[in-house]
Amino acid sequence: MAEEQTIYECCCAKCLAGDPAEHRDHGQLNLLLSRLDEQQRRWVASPEAIRLRHGGFRRIAEITGMHSETIRRGRDEMNDGLRSRPTDHVRLPGGGRPRIEKNI
Repeated sequence: MAEEQTIYECCCAKCLAGDPAEHRDHGQLNLLLSRLDEQQRRWVASPEAIRLRHGGFRRIAEITGMHSETIRRGRDEMNDGLRSRPTDHVRLPGGGRPRIEKNI
C-alpha cells in the first residue's frame, strides 16, 4: 500500500487573501517538493529563493514550510557543484538516526 504524501499548504499573505495565481503557483511548488527527498527539496527551493532576490529565502521558507537556513544550505551545496553530496544515497556516511541494535 502506498504511503499518503503530505503537501504543505502555503500560508503567505497573498494565498490567505485569495490570490488565485499565487495560490496555484505555490501549490504546484509544494506538490513538486512533496515528491522529492530532503536534499532535492533544498536544491529546488534555493534557486527559487535566489530568483526572488532580496528576502527570497524568507519568502520561499514561508511558501514551502522549509527553514530558511535549509534553503541557504541548498544554495551552498549548489554553489559547490554538489561535490560534497553522495550520488548513491541521500545522507552522508554516518548520518541519520543511530541503530537501535549494534551489530555484533
